[in-house]
Amino acid sequence: MTGVSDRPGLVTVGQQPLRIAVRPGTGDSPPLLLCNGIGAPLEAIEPFVGALDPAIEVVRFDVPGVGGSPVPRLPYPFPRLARLAGRMLTQLGHDRFDVLGYSWGGGVAQQLALQNPQRCRRLVLVSTATGSLMVPGTPRVLLRMSTSRRHRDPAHARRIAGDIYGGALRRQPELAERLIRAHARPVSPRGYLYQLAAGVGWTSLPFLRLIRQPTLILAGTDDPIIPLINAKIMAALLPAATLHVYPDGHLGLLTRAGELASVVGSFLVGAGGFEPPASRL
Repeated sequence: MTGVSDRPGLVTVGQQPLRIAVRPGTGDSPPLLLCNGIGAPLEAIEPFVGALDPAIEVVRFDVPGVGGSPVPRLPYPFPRLARLAGRMLTQLGHDRFDVLGYSWGGGVAQQLALQNPQRCRRLVLVSTATGSLMVPGTPRVLLRMSTSRRHRDPAHARRIAGDIYGGALRRQPELAERLIRAHARPVSPRGYLYQLAAGVGWTSLPFLRLIRQPTLILAGTDDPIIPLINAKIMAALLPAATLHVYPDGHLGLLTRAGELASVVGSFLVGAGGFEPPASRL
C-alpha cells in the first residue's frame, strides 16, 4: 500500500476532544495504535502508515494540545494519557489492540501496555527509552529538543537536522524541511510544555519486567536523541523482547519507512515465532 486512505475526525473521550484518524484493515488482527513523538501531529508518521501492511487497521491520534486536539486545562502525566488512549479505543469498539510508541510516544506505549495486560496484545517501541532514567543525548541536543521551533520553522529544522536526528539527515538535511512543510500544523507552546512535563520524573525501569507482551524494539545506530544503548537496556529487561537495529538515526521510521514497516508488519501479523531480518550495519 502506497497511500493513507483515512480521514481525520474528532471524538470526545470524557471531556477531552481528540483528533483521530483510522485506516481500516483487511485482516482480522487487532488494530495498531500509533503514539507519536513530541510536538508531532498524526500526519507526521504517514510515510510509515502508507508502507504498512494493509491487513493492519491503524489508529492515530493527536495527544491533547498537539495538532487538532485542544489543549487541556491541566497537564497530564503518562498514566492519565494512557487511560485516555485506552478509553478512546474502547469508544472506537476495540477490546484488544497492539500499540507502537515512537520517541516520546514510547513512554505512552509502555505505560499503556502495563495498564492493559489483557487488552494490549503486542508492543512496538521505536527510537525510544525508559524516560527520565536513561542514557541521555548530549546537552546540546537536549537543549534544541526543549522548544517546538523545529516544528514551526522549516529552515531552522533543516539547519539542526543532522545534529539532532542523525542518520540520513546528516547527509540530507533537506528531508527534515520537507517533512515539516508536508505535515505542518500549529504547535501550541502550552501543549508542547505539557508533553515535556508528562515525562518529568516518569521512568519505566521499575516495571519493565512486568510488561509481558511480545515486544519489538527498533533502534538506529546513529540516534543523537536516544543513544542505542537505551534500546539494548530495554531489550535486556523486557521479558519477551526482540531488538532490531538499523543503520540510521532518530527518524528512521520515516526515512526507512518501507523497510521498517515490513519488519513491524511481520511482527504483528506473522504466524508462529517472529525472527527479524538481519540488521544491516
